[in-house]
Amino acid sequence: MSSWWIILFVIKSTLTACLRNRDHLTFDRFVAAQNAHDIKAVESLLLASPNFLWITRGAPIWGHDAALKRFTALYDGTWRLDPESSGLKISMIGDGVAQIYVPIIFTIGAPGQPSQQTRFLMNQVLVKTPGGWRVSSILPIPAPVP
Repeated sequence: MSSWWIILFVIKSTLTACLRNRDHLTFDRFVAAQNAHDIKAVESLLLASPNFLWITRGAPIWGHDAALKRFTALYDGTWRLDPESSGLKISMIGDGVAQIYVPIIFTIGAPGQPSQQTRFLMNQVLVKTPGGWRVSSILPIPAPVP
């Protein structure tokens, strides 16, 4: 009987590692799309739902379409994400739901204005859909530079 528990533990650990790797790949694609200002790629990574949530500058942006409109405006200026990969943490918080946490440096600037770097603690929730993992929320928290 105890050998079954060991087998189940190994299977669960392997599946969790695979899911975390896929989450990591989704996050990497999200960062690459953001840095390329590729709105079509970003669109494919966001959950196509009015319940998508992004908190930016203390204000909620609800919905996939509203988020894409905001990203498009931000891409007119300087917009770059530089995650601190060594701080990346991925937690499975349910079947088909993952929490991503990573310290990240945003380089942001309005068109024609000097850019500024700001450190955030990036939190995202990803959900598994029939089309793959999608970002369902983006919750950056301003943080001091270490």
